[in-house]
Amino acid sequence: MDQYFLIVIRTIILYGVISIIFRLMGKRELGELNVLDLVVYIMIAEIAVVGIEKPEETIVNNILPMAVLMIIQITLAFFSLKSKKVRDMLDGKPSIIINNGKIDEHEMRKQRYNFDDLLLQLRDKDIRNIADVEFAILETSGKLSVYEKSPNQGGITIPLILDGEVQESNLQRLEKNKFWLLQELKKLGYTQVKEISFCSYQDGKFFVDMIDTKKR
Repeated sequence: MDQYFLIVIRTIILYGVISIIFRLMGKRELGELNVLDLVVYIMIAEIAVVGIEKPEETIVNNILPMAVLMIIQITLAFFSLKSKKVRDMLDGKPSIIINNGKIDEHEMRKQRYNFDDLLLQLRDKDIRNIADVEFAILETSGKLSVYEKSPNQGGITIPLILDGEVQESNLQRLEKNKFWLLQELKKLGYTQVKEISFCSYQDGKFFVDMIDTKKR
């Protein structure tokens, strides 16, 4: 009887610890979890299960590795917020599967993404014909963002500057270069790329958001 009571107490304690850890690690939807998030969540769950199944062991042996995983996750999240390169390394980059109505087979092979996957996700969005798709972007979460062809619909937003860093790969998609971007920004009154938090280009227009120096 005492053993069962101990299991109940340990379950309640570990439930509280896990709830606090997940709250401290931040709120993210399940569909937005990257591989590292998923690994950490699974490891914490496994540690909790072991802690409940082995009441003879001290509970500190279970809470300590959970705390270490939490610290690792928070540290990675901090550097991810500060650096685009770290974000790309941890989360990966979105991939354009259909661009201007043309399927990019090379990108599909690179992402190990086949036509069955593509058709399945298109059906989930009630799209029956690939010919109706203007753009399809495979997000880092594995979801497919789809933009259908429409005479009144504009192009997609293309990020050109993130956290003060020029996105060369996106410039290449526009068949432009860094010199062109700097000249266009200069016309708009922006001379310091490092001071730009986010800059995008869509339908011939720029959107620019400056870094808030007061909150840095």
